[in-house]
Amino acid sequence: MTRHAYINDFLYVVLRLADSSDGDVLIFCSGVNITRFRALTRGLHGLSSNPAIRGLQRVKHAVTGLALSEGATPRAVRGKECAGTAPTDETWYTEIMRIEGSPPSLPPLIVPFAVSGLVEKILTGCCLNIPVPSPLPGPAELQSFFESLIKP
Repeated sequence: MTRHAYINDFLYVVLRLADSSDGDVLIFCSGVNITRFRALTRGLHGLSSNPAIRGLQRVKHAVTGLALSEGATPRAVRGKECAGTAPTDETWYTEIMRIEGSPPSLPPLIVPFAVSGLVEKILTGCCLNIPVPSPLPGPAELQSFFESLIKP
């Protein structure tokens, strides 16, 4: 499996093989840039209700469900499995998961599923009546989309 990644200055979702894997153990890395999303959420939310953070938590649960439906076994991970993934030195909130027993059909599904779900949850949480861009744009285009939503 090649590494599947979607990274911009607002968010990232990366799926890669675990370092000690024989091919069926994956590491799911995801993060949201709290600094950048603060402008979009307009500071109206506390950390426990921030749409970007809550969205990322909910997406991790959705990816868990997707992995289970494909016969894989998700496992909680703590540590530095995804250190260095965030593209900026701003404040990031991250979620990590190990997926064991992944069939070959699962990896290509996870990243677009997670990014689309995250964008939808963030837009809804910010009370923005804006549909998720479809088809999912590339990382640079999605970054421009988020930047266009920020009011000076």
